[in-house]
Formats: sequence, C-alpha cells, structure tokens
Amino acid sequence: MTRAAVIVMDACGVGALPDAAAYGDPVDANTLAHVAEAVGGLDLPTLGSLGLGNITPIEGVPPVDHPVVHGRLHPLGPGKESTTGHWELMGVIPEHPLPTYPEGFPPDVVQRLEEATGHRFCCNRPYSGTEVIEDWGPHHLQTGELILYTSADSVLQLAVHTDVLSEPELYAVCEAARKVMTGEHAVGRVIARPFDGEPGSFHRREGRRDYAVRPPGRSYLDEIQDAGLPVHAVGKIRDLFAGVGITEKHEGGTNAKGIQSTTRLLEELEDGLIFVNLVETDQVYGHRHDVEGFAEALKEIDAAAVDWLALLRDEDLLIFTADHGVDPNSGHTDHTREHAPLLARFAGNDGGRHDGPLADVGASVLHRLTGRDAPDLPGEPFA
Repeated sequence: MTRAAVIVMDACGVGALPDAAAYGDPVDANTLAHVAEAVGGLDLPTLGSLGLGNITPIEGVPPVDHPVVHGRLHPLGPGKESTTGHWELMGVIPEHPLPTYPEGFPPDVVQRLEEATGHRFCCNRPYSGTEVIEDWGPHHLQTGELILYTSADSVLQLAVHTDVLSEPELYAVCEAARKVMTGEHAVGRVIARPFDGEPGSFHRREGRRDYAVRPPGRSYLDEIQDAGLPVHAVGKIRDLFAGVGITEKHEGGTNAKGIQSTTRLLEELEDGLIFVNLVETDQVYGHRHDVEGFAEALKEIDAAAVDWLALLRDEDLLIFTADHGVDPNSGHTDHTREHAPLLARFAGNDGGRHDGPLADVGASVLHRLTGRDAPDLPGEPFA
C-alpha cells in the first residue's frame, strides 16, 4: 500500500512566467526570493535540505549537494489564481481565462443576485478583503446590505457580519449566488467571508467557504478514485474542485489546523492521496505584503515537514509545490503569474532536476499510487 501527500504552499511562486507582463505583473517576479530578501533571509532547514535553494536562489536557503527531485512547474493554460492552479496540478487545463470584474459586477448580474438571494448589496468593486470590511462594515451594519466585492482574480466575495446573517445563512446566500454565476459569468469561486467585531475593530472569522465552479474536465483525482483509492482534501481543496474527485474533507481553515490534519492523516492512513492547501502564505500574509508574517508561516510549514518526513514509508511520495505567486515587490496586492516550486521525496529518488507542467504532479501521484498512467490527461510522471 502506498500513500502520496501533495502540500500546496499557497502563493509561494519561484519566478515569473514568460507572459507575466500580460497579466500586469513584473517580469522579475519571484515571491520566495523577494520575501527572503525583504526579511534578510529565510530560515527553512528542512525544505532547504530537500533542495528548495536548488530551485532558485533564495537568501538564507543555500543549495545542497544531494537534493530530492526539484524544479519549477508552469501552467499550460491561462490564469494566476488558486482555482486554475490547483486544477492544473491535477491535470485539468482551462481553455479560456475565468471571468474577472475590474469595474465590479454588471447591473444585470447584481439584479439577478438580489432576486436569487433576497438581499441587497453594497460596494461592488475590487477591494482588499481586510479593507473592505473596515470601509463598508458600518454601512453594512446600518443598512443590512451585504458587502459584495471582487479582486483581480475570478471571484465573487460576500463579506457579512454575523450580527446581520449567521454563518449558515451566509453559506445559503453564497450557494444561491453560485447558481447565478454560470455561463459567461461562471466565476472561479464564490467566497463566503464572515466577520464579527465592532467598527474600527472588525475581525474576519475562520468560517470562510469557497464555492468553486466545477472543473471543466476529468482530473487525476477522478483517476485515483476510479482505482479504488481515497482522496483526502485538507483545507480549501474540496471547495476548489467543487467536491469532484474528493472522498473526504478535513479541517484546514488555518495553517495550524491544516498541518494538524495532515499529520493525523499520515499517522492513520494506509493508502490514497492527501491533498493539502496551506492558505496563510496567500490569504493572511501574501495579499497584505506582510513579509515577516509570510516568513514565519514558512517556518511553521518547515517545522511540520520534519514530522511528515519521519512518518513517510519508503514507498510513499511527498510533494511540496504551489499554485501561483503573490510577489511583495509587485505594484499590486493580487496574485502574480509565476512558476511553482517542486520538491518531491520518494524511494528511488535520484535527486535530478525536473522542470515541466503543473500536471506532472497529478501524473506522478497516480503513477506512484497505482502504477498506471492516464494518457488522456496532460503531464508526465517524475516519480
């Protein structure tokens, strides 16, 4: 019996893609390198020992003589967001970019949202998730209008104070909104953003939920399930795949909870895939360009990796990767279109360099778990 664990360190890009400028991103974007530079070097002995510093120069993380399989991965399709990044890791390549709304949602869409949900909305523009509740929270509490906002990504976000709607009521509103956002308006995610507190000290709660559009094709998750193996999703993985190809969801609203779930699964499971998203490098620190917090979150992951490596059996596969970047040196606080890192530990690992598409992750997981390949899906196994 064999297990695979794929750890997605959200937004930990390692260098701009050739078309980064077309997305409004700097051509020298490199999230991990620039975070390291800003804090005077990263302290990541475990990831460093695997070869993180062999992928790209990172201050404080020198290259090692005997790295595991390592390299940079790139998407085959458009986009620079969590939804498409995770899809591509599992072999689903979108043909077209998901819709975005730099001017806010059109009036006809807002009208349909109001009809479907029974609520009125305020704001309706791109906004920082923390700033929007500070700027619009008092109006929201006074009027009962729900805070509707978006970002540079394909998202519709609803921020609601728990005194206006309970978390279950907010989730019901988001489910209704998800049904509206179809066709040309099929956004990647409808996101519930509950918050509490008083004006001047609002606080986002952990009850975030992502309601993703269904993947536009078959994935390696489907292949793994068809082989009779379970797929365990930690954090927002299940939401990003709209539940398709997922056997069981596990807690991961914070990095601490995601790490705890991952450790428990490695202690208990005999076989199958553990697919993990550790969100704080993106959601909590990345979009705020909080480089100190970003570096501390990486240290927390690095410390957890010690336990995960100790729990691996010889036949198991452990992969660290990412979905996009969020470079603190960019002129905006949105995602940056970057390569993702690859670190892969498995028996027979020759430590070679592997640069390729994100889909090579899913191909390698399937091959390692089942000995099978999926010729109709993109990607080539490296493990």
